[in-house]
Amino acid sequence: MARPRLTTPLARSRAALAASGWVALAVTALPGGSPLRWIPVLAFVGLAPGLALLLPRPAAPRPGAGLELFAFAAPLSLSLATLTATGLFLAAAFSVGAFLGILAGFVTVAALLPGVPLPAAGSGPEEPGPDARPAGTAFRFRERGRDGTG
Repeated sequence: MARPRLTTPLARSRAALAASGWVALAVTALPGGSPLRWIPVLAFVGLAPGLALLLPRPAAPRPGAGLELFAFAAPLSLSLATLTATGLFLAAAFSVGAFLGILAGFVTVAALLPGVPLPAAGSGPEEPGPDARPAGTAFRFRERGRDGTG
């Protein structure tokens, strides 16, 4: 039986997103103040849930879409983390393991689904809009009245 391979960059990014939550959950076993513990957890909670919802897309994004992706992924991730923590607090069941486990499960499932389309994520350059001026006319400033209004 042939083993599946992660040959495309999309498949690799989906696998990395799916594994990132479980890695963050595993590093909580390290000693308390270690940077090897809090850096992966902070990166996972701050970016992975939003990236899991936005990143898996089949079309290649335009050059400006990468920045838009990260700018939208961070607040989306923190919003999902806040909702998860609030739900656990209301259920009186909050613990770091439960919090990261729920988020890791969410990211794993969301990484397998298609991403949410973003406005700048379309492929190809933007097409210029039609010019509102008739052909052959130059741009003119309109004249203002004496009181400064147009």
